[in-house]
Amino acid sequence: MTDAPHIPVLMVEAVAALAIQPGETHVDATFGAGGYTRAMLAAGARVIAFDRDPTAHAAAAGLQAEAGDRLILIEAPFSGMAGELAARGVDTVDGVVMDIGVSSMQLDQAERGFSFQNDGPLDMRMSREGMTAAEWLNDADEAAIADVLDRYGEEPRHRRVASFIVGNRPYARTGELAAVVRRALGHRPHEKKDPATRAFQAIRIHLNDELGELTAGLDAAERVLRTGGRLSVVSFHSLEDRIVKRFLRERGGAMPAGSRHRPVVVQGPAATFASIARAVRPSESEITTNPRARSATLRAAVRTAATPWPVNGSAT
Repeated sequence: MTDAPHIPVLMVEAVAALAIQPGETHVDATFGAGGYTRAMLAAGARVIAFDRDPTAHAAAAGLQAEAGDRLILIEAPFSGMAGELAARGVDTVDGVVMDIGVSSMQLDQAERGFSFQNDGPLDMRMSREGMTAAEWLNDADEAAIADVLDRYGEEPRHRRVASFIVGNRPYARTGELAAVVRRALGHRPHEKKDPATRAFQAIRIHLNDELGELTAGLDAAERVLRTGGRLSVVSFHSLEDRIVKRFLRERGGAMPAGSRHRPVVVQGPAATFASIARAVRPSESEITTNPRARSATLRAAVRTAATPWPVNGSAT
């Protein structure tokens, strides 16, 4: 099982955090090119893998044939894993791993429109359904575009970029959008980070509701993990990591302490996760081999016997 087209970031560490025992059932919430699933199968697990991208499923035929009934592929967003598992008679699993965000496979396919490195249709849809990035940009008002750039791209000059985007519509290609964003921000070819990066990230996250999907997926993982089951999550930027960190802090019982000025009035639900590991980041050698690993963070924890919290039951 060594023919994966891409090596996932922090794969060894993320799979190790699952502590797989032969015969266990684990969920790969973000199948992508199948790298995590291959490693989990090699460790002896039965794997139930999710991906909303039909392209990923089409590319998985060889692995499916090799793994047989030890691999179940489900074309659905991982936020729905609890219902999808229940429909297949699976109540609990031993582990859940998530590799959040866009996959290398998607980034490297110009026709998917996720990247400005190679010109292609301005698409960005993970599921290949619904509104494309071009359709949204050509129709949304300037304030809505500015809000997305600020919220999901943390673009300091979001209003200026939004103004340039609206002033240069319509769009059909990734190269067209990238050129306008660079013009708005000023582009020096020698700069390490392309100024279009934040805009592309923001539009992609908005279009695919990636942060909403992550929040719902963490809730779902809490529901399907057995007592002692392991959760392992790799995120790639601060917005994602903030959600994962807050989720584990809250569900791990690390609630803000009361004080004489602001005492705790009501005790929250019991902690559903324990043994929360310190954040793990890629080694220098992995970053050298795969520069996309630079911003990755792994967080892992173990499920307790406590009842799951209410859906979206954030205490903050």
